[in-house]
Amino acid sequence: MAPAQRCPLCRQTFFCGRGHVYSRKHQRQLKEALERLLPQVEAARKAIRAAQVERYVPEHERCCWCLCCGCEVREHLSHGNLTVLYGGLLEHLASPEHKKATNKFWWENKAEVQMKEKFLVTPQDYARFKKSMVKGLDSYEEKEDEVIKEMAAQIREVEQSRQEVVRSVLEPQTVPDPEEGSSAHGSWKGINSQVASSSQQPANLDLPPAPELDWMETGPSLTFIGHQDIPGVGNIHSGATPPWMIQDEYTAGNQEIGPSYEEFLKEKEKQKLKKLPPDRVGANFDHSSRTSAGWLPSFGRVWNNGRRWQSRHQFKTEAAAMKKQSHTEKS
Repeated sequence: MAPAQRCPLCRQTFFCGRGHVYSRKHQRQLKEALERLLPQVEAARKAIRAAQVERYVPEHERCCWCLCCGCEVREHLSHGNLTVLYGGLLEHLASPEHKKATNKFWWENKAEVQMKEKFLVTPQDYARFKKSMVKGLDSYEEKEDEVIKEMAAQIREVEQSRQEVVRSVLEPQTVPDPEEGSSAHGSWKGINSQVASSSQQPANLDLPPAPELDWMETGPSLTFIGHQDIPGVGNIHSGATPPWMIQDEYTAGNQEIGPSYEEFLKEKEKQKLKKLPPDRVGANFDHSSRTSAGWLPSFGRVWNNGRRWQSRHQFKTEAAAMKKQSHTEKS
């Protein structure tokens, strides 16, 4: 029996030796894995002819899994605030380590030989990519210069318009001619008087004349008795203490709000006793009642020290003395 081997593509252990790589399941898993990696490799191959340079964003830190080498590879190549798209993947595909690992992977998994060239980049292609990358950097710098020039032109336009506004405000205004001003004022005054007279005397309305009030006629006059300010009482406008700052009489003392700590403990103890069964032994016992020191049982001398026979003799002698004393009292 062949020794156990682990297939990373199928993710299972097989005991059929080299025959597993020819199985239908292994070839299907191999084809699916290569098809997942192929779109990224094709996109990187398109960047060989025309490299694209963009401003760096966090998304450019994305990595892809190289199936042949069994490791993660960065897709893009970033330096500072610039990123060359698919520069990292092309650099990895053109490395001799990747070429060696690809040959080993194709030999071990018996993949199609025609597809192996798609996952390799020759040194000539990588040199062409470097030249296109230089051109891409130059074009990116030109675009950035154009953007900077446009922004500078906008800034100059805004600054020029701001200076024009400031100049128009600071220019001295022309003083109008007093004769023209007086004539204009008179004309406006005449117009206003006509409008006022027309509004005060509406046409086609027969209203009774308004009674004339004689405000100076004699009569009972009013006496001014002064401001009625109560001493010590005022409002916030007169400088008095606001009502919400005045301390009430019932809150002047240090009154405790709510039950005291002792009452809280008693209530807590009552809540504990409620959870116990009501028919338990000693449930109705009054713990506040006073008991004497002789409430404990004295028979058998269970609370005394010493041997049992000593306590028994002592109990008998005391019982005999008590009987004798009771007889003497009766007689």
